[in-house]
Amino acid sequence: MISFHHDILPLKDKLFRLALRITLNPAEAEDVVQETMMKVWNRRNSWDTIDNIETFCLTICRNLSLDKMRLMGNHALSLDAETEPTDYSHHSNPEEQVMQRDRIQLVRQLINQLPEKQRSCMQLRDIEGKSYKDIATILNITEEQVKINIFRARQTIREQFKKADT
Repeated sequence: MISFHHDILPLKDKLFRLALRITLNPAEAEDVVQETMMKVWNRRNSWDTIDNIETFCLTICRNLSLDKMRLMGNHALSLDAETEPTDYSHHSNPEEQVMQRDRIQLVRQLINQLPEKQRSCMQLRDIEGKSYKDIATILNITEEQVKINIFRARQTIREQFKKADT
């Protein structure tokens, strides 16, 4: 038996991260999460027929995010600086802390420049820890396409990072 409070509500952070990766706008991502929760709630009578409620929610979130991007005309800027982690206390000196912060910012920028499908695959795999099968279901592509998108995304980021870091 699926419970909104125990099974769906705890997904809001994952949904937000996915929406943020697609919309690149925290306010829009929050709206998408709220819309996702409402759509899932409105489908509560069919929850028992859903194999994986998390995959179901992520799929709705992705589709709503893409719809929002189409409506916005793809004029998203980038992830706000406020979404960056600011605790670099594990580094020993200020110079290392600045270098680490700059590297993180560069990687975020490189991820933001990826095509949407590569960004989404990378978000779901590397950040959310989803299986290739779940990602394929969420994005409505084959598992092979998921692997290819992740490979290309990582390769692009690695190459661009090396260029920028030299």
